[in-house]
Amino acid sequence: MLLSITEFLGHFHPLLVHLPIGILLIGLLLQWLSRKEKHASLKPAIPIVLLWGTVAALASCITGYLLSISDDYDKTLVSLHMWMGISVALVSLMLYAKEKNPAFAIDKRILSIGLLILVFLTGHLGGSLTHGSDYLTKPFKDIFSNDTLSTATIKPIANVQEAVAYQEVIKPILETKCYSCHNANKQKGGLRMDDSLKLMKGGKDGKIIEPGNADESEMIKRLLLPVDNEDHMPPKEKPQPTEQQIALLHWWISNNADFTKKVKELQQTDKLKPILLALQNVTAIKKEATDIPKTTVEKADEKVIDQLRQKGVVVLPVVQNSNYLMANFVTDTIVDKDDLQLLLQLKKQLIWLKLDDTNIGDDGMQIISQLTNLIKLDLSHTNITDKGLQQLQPLTNLQYLNLVGTKISAQSLLQLKNLYTLQSLYLYQTNVGKNDWETLRTTFPKTQIDSGGYVVPLLATDTSLVKEPKKDY
Repeated sequence: MLLSITEFLGHFHPLLVHLPIGILLIGLLLQWLSRKEKHASLKPAIPIVLLWGTVAALASCITGYLLSISDDYDKTLVSLHMWMGISVALVSLMLYAKEKNPAFAIDKRILSIGLLILVFLTGHLGGSLTHGSDYLTKPFKDIFSNDTLSTATIKPIANVQEAVAYQEVIKPILETKCYSCHNANKQKGGLRMDDSLKLMKGGKDGKIIEPGNADESEMIKRLLLPVDNEDHMPPKEKPQPTEQQIALLHWWISNNADFTKKVKELQQTDKLKPILLALQNVTAIKKEATDIPKTTVEKADEKVIDQLRQKGVVVLPVVQNSNYLMANFVTDTIVDKDDLQLLLQLKKQLIWLKLDDTNIGDDGMQIISQLTNLIKLDLSHTNITDKGLQQLQPLTNLQYLNLVGTKISAQSLLQLKNLYTLQSLYLYQTNVGKNDWETLRTTFPKTQIDSGGYVVPLLATDTSLVKEPKKDY
């Protein structure tokens, strides 16, 4: 109970920490301006501003300390950040005392300059804790580097089969999706993922990787949880891995989570081979940004977009300088008739729609089926059944359909055979039976159908021959 209260209070630190920075900088600015005769009237406000800046600094110190003991950060960096923060509070208090009592035996100019330096140093150390030690210098590295891609992006691989599986396929996924919370400076849950030994060791709750058994690995379990689940990894406000990236992680763990073998040395299913092959192509990586109609469309009604945003729906252009839109119900999980009617008013512009983990069911499919420009539709973990799925036949432009975690069966899927443009179909945890897969592949010959049922063949190297030890007589 006490730990929960401590953690709760500690989480106020990110909210409070910006207050002393702003207030104290304003105080220093007023102090500098008041030196001129025309701004002399500002002098009475300076002590008040410095007093509130000191109070805010003390509150930040207390909540920062509570956060440091309830979460996992680099101890050295946390300690330095903490003492710098305490110094800010003390120096601001001394400067307040000097303003109130000019006879206080210390030079005000030294205090002011010292406080300014301390504020910047403390802020820099705080940024290093949350964003990494290179968060200030990284943009300059990107500008002056010969590489046009950021080091935090996934780069194409010249020959994926010759690549080291972990170093060139798996590690870039972890870098872009996991390192921000599990690195040398910050280890949420006691887990560090930027070091291979610590990755395999796990965190406070134990191991996250069970080599050879991806389905029982905590990493995969958490990746497959609904985004709104508090145990889902990464958190919903962070960039989420794609289905293909999750498949690659699943594949690597199933192959004993090996850190040294090349891709060609690991078993690959027919479903995984095209995913691996796509890593070789720059166009494959950027494909998502080009899956938009070539024809132009007029701009959508801003009033309709504002109404959806007020309900918590994320509505954005699919690419810069385009009138085509995507709508994501990531924070509005209750989809009502008003929401659907608003979507219908964006019929011409809406091409991507994410309704995963919402209450949408068969009744809503009647309106969804009228959004005939849809290219991507995510209905995973919703209440849709065969009855609702059958209504999607008019969506002849659909290229991506995610039905993971729904109650649909092969019977209704077969009625969507007129969706000739369908490229990706996700059917993990549905009522599609084992005997249905071949029929579906025949019906959708140009579609990559992902069942999620990854099976890795048993290799000879997975078994060990145990010999009875020689006995000494």
